[in-house]
Amino acid sequence: MKKLKWIAAVALLIGAGYLALQKYWIYIPGKIAQLREPIADNHPVTWAKGPASPPAGKRPPNVILIVADDLGMNDISLYGGGVAGGAVPTPNIDSIAKQGVSFANGYAANATCSPSRAALMTGRYPTRFGFEFTAVPAAFVSNLAHSDSTSPYPPIYHKELNHDLPAYADMGVPHDQIMLPEVLKPKGYHTIHIGKWHLGEAEPLRPTSQGFDESLGMRSGGDLFMAEDDPQVVNAKLPWDPIDRFLWANLPYAVYWGNGQRFRPKGHLTDYFTDNALAAIEANKNRPFFMYLAYNAPHTPLQALKSDYDALPQIKDHTQRVYGAMIRQLDRRIGDVLQKLKSSGLDENTLVIFTSDNGGAWYTGIPDLNKPYRGWKGTFFEGGIHVPMMMRWPGQIAPGTVRSDVAQHLDMFATIAAATGAKVPSDRKMDSFNLLAAGPKREVTFWRSGDYRAVRAGDWKLQISKRPDKAWLFNLATDPTEQVNLADKDPARVATLRKLIETQNAGLPKPLWPGLLEAPIRIDVPLNAAWTKDQEYVYWAN
Repeated sequence: MKKLKWIAAVALLIGAGYLALQKYWIYIPGKIAQLREPIADNHPVTWAKGPASPPAGKRPPNVILIVADDLGMNDISLYGGGVAGGAVPTPNIDSIAKQGVSFANGYAANATCSPSRAALMTGRYPTRFGFEFTAVPAAFVSNLAHSDSTSPYPPIYHKELNHDLPAYADMGVPHDQIMLPEVLKPKGYHTIHIGKWHLGEAEPLRPTSQGFDESLGMRSGGDLFMAEDDPQVVNAKLPWDPIDRFLWANLPYAVYWGNGQRFRPKGHLTDYFTDNALAAIEANKNRPFFMYLAYNAPHTPLQALKSDYDALPQIKDHTQRVYGAMIRQLDRRIGDVLQKLKSSGLDENTLVIFTSDNGGAWYTGIPDLNKPYRGWKGTFFEGGIHVPMMMRWPGQIAPGTVRSDVAQHLDMFATIAAATGAKVPSDRKMDSFNLLAAGPKREVTFWRSGDYRAVRAGDWKLQISKRPDKAWLFNLATDPTEQVNLADKDPARVATLRKLIETQNAGLPKPLWPGLLEAPIRIDVPLNAAWTKDQEYVYWAN
């Protein structure tokens, strides 16, 4: 009898342990990371100072490239929208376009962040050097693959490809690729990175190994904006989203200064990054500088300052209110950057560029982030890749200019190089156009993630997918929001555009790491909406 009781007790302990592991295993990657690399207390950052006085004569322009994270077309008020039906105006972001140029057909290089950022920094389609998928840890992919879902189309987990997966730290832009700061340094530019990187964490792939003189921010795809229990923060968790659950369980509240130990920042990350951007501008006001200011807002986890949340009582939905508060803060702090340029006497000689890495995310559960466009982050519908894109450069760009030709993240490289007098690499195929030149404009642009691919040629856009096995053809001149699929009515044009995709992909190298997971994303509804049989979807590979 005692033996039976002992066996039962052991079985009970094993069962309890198994249940606990099932519930709490998601926290393990973050705990291991903190043991391997402890987070130090906050300490001040001192930016290297330039000359005490400005140089004589004309000086090259400064450049500030501001990139938001998962910002939807309808998140800013320039286009007549704004969060919650216009409850959150964005006058400072809007002013960049009103005082310069807005690209009505501005496109992200990809529908997720890492490949878009790789294109921004290199001026090349990332698939040219194997950077096809967003860099994520294997544990993150496994979490998504095994999450409960009400979808009638289950995720496809290519577990057999795990043996081809490099260490997460090595998943980045290869060191032999030439990044934007590397072509600016020979022209005398001091190069600064602040914010999100997500282009490799190993030492040869870090910002300071890829041309940046100074770097402050996170190397991975994201961080907590504040400590979860900070009295000044309002959190919005998304119980329907396995991505969100993984982020809350594992993201640190920490940043890196150069190659040093990670440490706790001060306050909300949007404020912290902005305050340091202002300090870096002050330190470099007497020499030409390039600043890559890569905010992680409004990417999840959704965390807003209580003061911004309290300022939006008209937004009744809690999640949308937190999201709107993050946009409010982002716009205010970008305004502070613009004001700092004016107060420092740099306004007339600084090219400011603003864009987002991709469209708004379906997993937030907030509808209309990309209105009036269909689709989300993770799709090649306009909602996933049609992004805000604007520039201001007093005296060089006429205020209030609106351009209808296609502009792409890829084009930032050649545009900035031309503005600064830097040389575009000639030893490799470049895909970048100078947007400020009077010369040729971009006629064709491509997107690819695994078996899901797209091309825009002139006004025609084709998307092709393996899951589902389908083609979508739209004439964006008459149907900019992709409502009427013409693929069945115009098979000849589908064949022509498909041939463009095949030609583009011919000879490209295999991805640097495989896409382990394919998961369905519905085109017209967010993740928390109920599934119905009539909803269009596409499988996104990563």
